[in-house]
Amino acid sequence: MEHHLQTPLKIEDIENLNAGDIVYISGEILTARDEAHARILEMNEKGEELPFSLEGAVVYHCGPLMQQTVKGEKEEWRVVSAGPTTSGRMSKMTPPLLKAHNVRAVIGKGGMKGVASALKDRCVYLAYTGGCAALAAELIKEVKTVHWLDLGMPEAVWVLRVQEFGPLIVGIDTKGKDIFAEVREKAEKVLEGMQK
Repeated sequence: MEHHLQTPLKIEDIENLNAGDIVYISGEILTARDEAHARILEMNEKGEELPFSLEGAVVYHCGPLMQQTVKGEKEEWRVVSAGPTTSGRMSKMTPPLLKAHNVRAVIGKGGMKGVASALKDRCVYLAYTGGCAALAAELIKEVKTVHWLDLGMPEAVWVLRVQEFGPLIVGIDTKGKDIFAEVREKAEKVLEGMQK
């Protein structure tokens, strides 16, 4: 089934998504990789307020390549490349992130180990094909702002406006069904059978 969603996402927007469904997202998404996740969790622990909202947010595991241009007196950013980062690196930080914030979708590649229970009834994992960095850049219509550029370009939090961003595949749904875990399990059984 195909779904076209508009951010910010409400829980009702994602409850009827099933593992294997196709999703396209329009609106605002935020990039966040390892360093951004670590800083968010650190600020949560200290009780500090984030400079951006994660309420109903879509977090994209991505370290984009950006180009800064000057138009008149205004400096602007343009997305050159914005492919997904391997999500497994954020697996341990995702449960505490979801406990503290109402993030409704996470986009990345390769799946995430051991997060299905943390996503249950609150968030979905959407898989984007690796190697589509140029296509992803075309679907980003505007760089709204950037936070934490001190972390470096790929680790900063970029707030992007996207139009029909996808196709994304629901890899883990709100009911706990995890396509990646199922494939891993099948592959392990095949390997066991081959080794006997």
